Amino acid sequence: MNAEEPPLLSVRGLVKRYGARVGCLDVGFDLWPGEVVGIVGESGSGKTTVLGCLSGRVPADAGRVAYVRGDGRTVDMLRLDEAARRCLLRTEWGVVHQHARDGLRMGVSAGANVGERLMALGARHYGALRGRALDWLARVEIGLDRIDDLPETFSGGMLQRLQIARSLVTEPRLVLMDEPTGGLDVSVQARLLDLLRGLVEDLGLSAVIVTHDLAVARLLAHRLLVMRNGQVVETGLTDQVLDDPQHPYAQLLVSSVLQP
Repeated sequence: MNAEEPPLLSVRGLVKRYGARVGCLDVGFDLWPGEVVGIVGESGSGKTTVLGCLSGRVPADAGRVAYVRGDGRTVDMLRLDEAARRCLLRTEWGVVHQHARDGLRMGVSAGANVGERLMALGARHYGALRGRALDWLARVEIGLDRIDDLPETFSGGMLQRLQIARSLVTEPRLVLMDEPTGGLDVSVQARLLDLLRGLVEDLGLSAVIVTHDLAVARLLAHRLLVMRNGQVVETGLTDQVLDDPQHPYAQLLVSSVLQP
């Protein structure tokens, strides 16, 4: 992270209400190039709502999400038209969903799932597309002999790895991850976390990761936002927040994990 660079993403005054219930209220933070920010909290704390608002899948009621594009222009994600938003999500942004099926096309092969993202950028040469797909299947530890298999034949862990390959093959500048290891067996989680950490470091990714698992946050995130009832109650460096939390709720959250 270079102190002279502007934030890649600057979120201010983000608000989302569901009738009388608050999804998120006055959420704000900056994300710098090469940084991973984790958002933690219990179920219903608002962390997934924030991620949905960032990507535009959840329409925010107020706020600003300023993103510096690859061409240097700054756009407000909340005010982009649908076509421009979808274009960014296909090119400069990647999204890793908690449920891998939400981020994959289940009716086409593993190789086609990866290649489609490249085709959105204009790639058309079949051999080059297949070669990149093979390269990324290897990077996410999927056997190359599975390139023509349908995702329906994959295990949960393999589906998540395939979704990661599809999301990262275009080398996005920003990745949003929603509970990337949620619902997987412990041993599968550990391997996936090692994979994600290696990819984040190798690619210099900027990412926002939502998780209820503080071990995931400690392993992947540089900074943490702790949310409760739709609001950020504490923020700071990951080790600082987890080792010496200041807000009573953050203290309770950390202590509940550490208890046998």
